[in-house]
Amino acid sequence: MNSPFTIGISGGSASGKTTFLNALMARLNSDLVCLVSQDNYYRPRHLQPTDDSGVQNFDTPNSIDFEQYANDLRTLQSGKTVERSEYTFNNPNIEPRLLQLNPAPIIIVEGIFVFYLPQISKLLDFKVFIDAQEHIKLSRRIKRDREERGYDLEDVLYRYERHVAPSYQRYIEPFKFEADVIIPNNESFDQALDMLVTYIKTKIK
Repeated sequence: MNSPFTIGISGGSASGKTTFLNALMARLNSDLVCLVSQDNYYRPRHLQPTDDSGVQNFDTPNSIDFEQYANDLRTLQSGKTVERSEYTFNNPNIEPRLLQLNPAPIIIVEGIFVFYLPQISKLLDFKVFIDAQEHIKLSRRIKRDREERGYDLEDVLYRYERHVAPSYQRYIEPFKFEADVIIPNNESFDQALDMLVTYIKTKIK
């Protein structure tokens, strides 16, 4: 197969990347796209870095196995299949699946640090940054972490103030303007989605 067109999608935590990705994937033929999510490359819980209070910090590049992430991405770009265990954020109610990532003409690489780490960034052909106002991201983060990950409100706010916000300022926001496209996602992204889908289809042709 020809070299795939690799798209990186990044943005702050709870900027709405997953919602945008779901909408994007629904608009594309699933046989033509492979999604590779940073979420499935978290290091085991016992290897996660901790802050000064001993709380594990999942919002730092050190929490991700970027060497394996980059290796798997290069494998896909070379036309080979990758298998990876799903990361379930330590939720005991979810049984991890064995994910099979198949090579495709379009590879979408998603995660908050994919522009920051050079071993990932240099493999991207096109960069999309999903942006949202701070108070909207906080509201989304509270809802998501309480419903999907079982964190109480105090824990969510602690992590947002001590981990999420500093990480955004240091590792994510500085690379915002390196993106080829910045998509505001405070309310609706429909118009931007239409434009991106049209552009991707030209690359498939």
